[in-house]
Amino acid sequence: MATFNRENIQSFSAEWIAQQHQDLKELLDELSTNSESDNEKLKLLSDKSFKRFEEYHERRALLAKQDAPLLLSPAWCAPFENAFFWIGGSRPSLYVRIIYLVCGSEVDGSQLAELFQNKRKGSLLEISAQQIDMIDTLHCKTIREEQKMSARMESLQEEIADEPLAVMDQQVGDSSLQDLDRTMDTHYLSLASILTDADQLRLSTLKELIGLLTPLQAVELLFAIKKLYLSMHEWGKRDDHQPSKIEYHNDELRLVS
Repeated sequence: MATFNRENIQSFSAEWIAQQHQDLKELLDELSTNSESDNEKLKLLSDKSFKRFEEYHERRALLAKQDAPLLLSPAWCAPFENAFFWIGGSRPSLYVRIIYLVCGSEVDGSQLAELFQNKRKGSLLEISAQQIDMIDTLHCKTIREEQKMSARMESLQEEIADEPLAVMDQQVGDSSLQDLDRTMDTHYLSLASILTDADQLRLSTLKELIGLLTPLQAVELLFAIKKLYLSMHEWGKRDDHQPSKIEYHNDELRLVS
């Protein structure tokens, strides 16, 4: 069973949130500048931001071996935020959808220019048809990998029913308890494996996307991802302190105005 100090894991998460705020400001400062930044400077900025993603997931892989269930549904995240998690984080395909949203017709271009605080040539607003084709191919591949991992999680959940957990009680002998501990340890390791693989898919998808974008577009994508992540986190904390907005009335669920 997990023996790691859970306060250390929570502290690690808090440090990551603080780092995301810092990175977001750095990216926004660059995107807000009126001068034309060279591609080398933009690439260094995106490389540094991605490197932090790698380091974060490397540490998560170590922590997952100690307490995978905690990372899959962190107690320090609001229920609203946890509700949108896929195997302990965002779906990798969400990164692609952000690009579709930015370059598509769903959002007005002036709103996006205001979001990025920049109107420089070559931004995500001007992504090429060739780039879209390559991104579409990556999107399909990523969704297939997501489905495989979701199936692995479903299989693990079904395996719980095959174990004698439901019939265990306080009257069992020491040998049965040892068998139960071994079974639970196996499930913990399986959860850690799935979580680590999901994190690797998140990393590889983001890395491939960045490779398909110009340095400016990569910085814009990283900004949008961090902005969405932090907005969900902050909104979840705010919503967690609000009274319930749903009530049951006349056999129907309704939002409370």
